Amino acid sequence: MQVAVIGLGLIGGSALRAFATAGHRVFGYDADPATRATARTAAARAAAGARWQVAPTVRDAVAGADLVLLAVPLPAVGQVLDEIAAVGYSGLVTDVTSVKEPVLRLVDRHLHRQHDRTAGFVGGHPMAGRETSGFTAADPDLFAGCSWVLCLEPQATAISDWLAMASVVTGLGSRVVPATAQEHDRAVAAISHVPHLLASALAATAATNPLAWSLAAGSFRDGTRVAASRPELVAAMCGGNATAVRAALDEVLAALAGARAALDDTAPISTLVPWLTTGSAARTGWPPQPGKPLELPARPDALLRLGRAGGWVTAVAADRRTVTAVRPAPVDPAR
Repeated sequence: MQVAVIGLGLIGGSALRAFATAGHRVFGYDADPATRATARTAAARAAAGARWQVAPTVRDAVAGADLVLLAVPLPAVGQVLDEIAAVGYSGLVTDVTSVKEPVLRLVDRHLHRQHDRTAGFVGGHPMAGRETSGFTAADPDLFAGCSWVLCLEPQATAISDWLAMASVVTGLGSRVVPATAQEHDRAVAAISHVPHLLASALAATAATNPLAWSLAAGSFRDGTRVAASRPELVAAMCGGNATAVRAALDEVLAALAGARAALDDTAPISTLVPWLTTGSAARTGWPPQPGKPLELPARPDALLRLGRAGGWVTAVAADRRTVTAVRPAPVDPAR
């Protein structure tokens, strides 16, 4: 397969390297000339059989591509889609943006304008970010074992396109989680976007106290790691998912209000124990243990039920009629 990767930051650069390592013919492009130069130099130093080419324009990158992967920040997605549409691209397009409903709207407006659906689209989001950024942080093994959401909109996504993407993604060692864009955005608000806001608040608050700053150790490090992410990227993902993030943040604030109330109690220690027990039990049970592999029909309804149950796809059958899937194992109540 010939793949074009547009945007060569951490995720795009890692995808570029991973696709090349998997044996695909890969072309990359980044709007920043310095990033293109860095990627070009790295390609020359890569192992034979795992190299890529760097194109001077989006047009050159997507020419002849079977798959175009967009790895640009949300504010840049519309412009790149315009460039892809302008060259009459007719292959499959995916993205790695951390919010999905806004991207769907951009695809309708810029790629499928006037109901021209020549190019297919499957929204995606690999849950594999780090606090570091840029092509120099790219890692071809970043996606190994990670959950990679592929959006499946019942009335819009062609199942043949979804299965093609699932086959490519599982080939990189990822497990594919089917979900609608709305389901994805609600889920990541809780487990990714709000944690970024909390980490930033914790870091900023602690930094105002020199003594606390010098004493910070493991708890502070683990609780604030993602606060080192680029602010403009975090703002784009949280602001781009504002409705879901507001709801998830309100839930966390309500929970913290419970802790605050417990501290006002005449017996704060005993009052805090049940408040803390819920979170402790939840964290102890994560990540969920996989159940036994099973075969499912490659139908949108079956795939979405799998995703809603917390399951994932590990392989797509050659005839594209079934998938190999895994659901979380039942939780042992004695744990």
